[in-house]
Amino acid sequence: MMRAKRPNFLYFITDQQRADWLGCAGHPVVKTPNIDRIAENGTSFEDFHVALPVCMPNRASLITGRYPSVHGLRYNGCALTERANTFVEVLAASGYATAAIGKSHLQAFTDAKPLGRKPFEAGPIAEAWKAEQTGYDEEAPGSYEKTEPYKIKTPYYGYQHVEMVTGHGDKCGGHYGQWFRRTHPDWRDLHDPANELPHDYTCPQAYRTPVPEDSYPTAWIGDRAAEWLRDREGDETPFFAFVSFPDPHHPFNPPGKYWSMYDPDDFEVRLPYSAHKNPNPIFEHIRKMWENGETAPLLQTAFYADDRQIREAMALTAGMITMIDDQIGKVMQALEESGHADNTVVIFNSDHGDYMGDFNLLLKGMLQMRGLTRVPFIWSDPSNTDAIAKSGTLASTVDVAATILERAGVKPYWGMQGKSLIPAMAEGGEIRDALLIEHHDSGARYNLEEPARIRTLITKRWRLTIFMNFEWGELYDLVADPDETDNLWSDPRYESVRGRLSERLVREMIAVMEESPRAQRIA
Repeated sequence: MMRAKRPNFLYFITDQQRADWLGCAGHPVVKTPNIDRIAENGTSFEDFHVALPVCMPNRASLITGRYPSVHGLRYNGCALTERANTFVEVLAASGYATAAIGKSHLQAFTDAKPLGRKPFEAGPIAEAWKAEQTGYDEEAPGSYEKTEPYKIKTPYYGYQHVEMVTGHGDKCGGHYGQWFRRTHPDWRDLHDPANELPHDYTCPQAYRTPVPEDSYPTAWIGDRAAEWLRDREGDETPFFAFVSFPDPHHPFNPPGKYWSMYDPDDFEVRLPYSAHKNPNPIFEHIRKMWENGETAPLLQTAFYADDRQIREAMALTAGMITMIDDQIGKVMQALEESGHADNTVVIFNSDHGDYMGDFNLLLKGMLQMRGLTRVPFIWSDPSNTDAIAKSGTLASTVDVAATILERAGVKPYWGMQGKSLIPAMAEGGEIRDALLIEHHDSGARYNLEEPARIRTLITKRWRLTIFMNFEWGELYDLVADPDETDNLWSDPRYESVRGRLSERLVREMIAVMEESPRAQRIA
């Protein structure tokens, strides 16, 4: 009997994009026809959440199928240890060609120090783990200082071919930055803030870049991914291609026509700060900072903005999303030209969301609202014509690895913590009835004395969030209050609900234990 042809995988991922900011998700303004077309031919997971709502930890959970507290990349600024196995390595060991084009962010790509870390005086041995023989500098700025392309040590977490983009906005680094300097003699002028194009936006981090559309990182990633796919024409080796865009992450700087593609007046601040009936102390502190004219301590820290600034940020974010969609269209065309479209599973995802105006907040932070934790996940498999269009099962980033390996027909490694979502693509397929989300901050933010440690439990009806060392927490009824405007934590009528969910959260946390290496002997 002839063996079935192994599927290819084309994985698109964006950075900091909410689940509801797609045309196919019902957004009334944003245009995403190419992503919508992927959704039309696949299954959209409508209750898909991150393992942790920050870039690096969640990306590490995606590639390992394990929670941040286990794989060790707990917050931005760490690195995924080279001891960690990944599902990409499993595919490569099974004969797949593997490629990563765009943002990786499994190692730190800035030299910035953590915010508000308490000093620690180490003894003769500095860490709980023995030091590893690596500098974890494959994404560091210093590796890309020269003009000629830096040769990454491969395989890189399983990727045999890597074209790296580091950073965000129009001044990204990595291989893209090296290409930009080689091909643009005026690159210093294009990167000089003094040459920003004129505009009347007042939103913080709104920047009208002079970098041309076809030289912007999003376009470069689209071009490189399209070329890699076209080069596979006639090659029957199965492949996994990870195409990762650094947008629509702030700064808000879509280039060229994408800057003015959307009008801020077409957007609505649907959920103002006044809509929250009992904001917690973090909410209140962020609001008070705005009232006092204080700015966030880091560009990555969530902040309060007025309605006009929110609408401006929405319009510019929409421009970045539509630019990504155009590049996805280009890559999909290349997939067709390669002759592999009829055997390629296409996936669309994002690494975490954005408050994007909820309660007048922008960016991301320790407030675990659905706009931050819920992200798009679309799976389009040309061989599965019976797949349902929408799945309501609770799903997580940790499930991605197990799902891809099952579809590839490859066994996972011991210690993987996610579940395959393949059964959820059939009518009535449910994966779980509760979901764990972790959060560890890299430093003390706002008025806190120590980095936040948070655990969240999501069910189809409830969201429970508990903060380490805080007497208060959060409890929301997602059915009666889907916008999470009324915190029931202190309501005596819900004391038993809070207790029951707290117990379930403890059980979920107990289950997230390092199981590898597997026991070889029984005492």
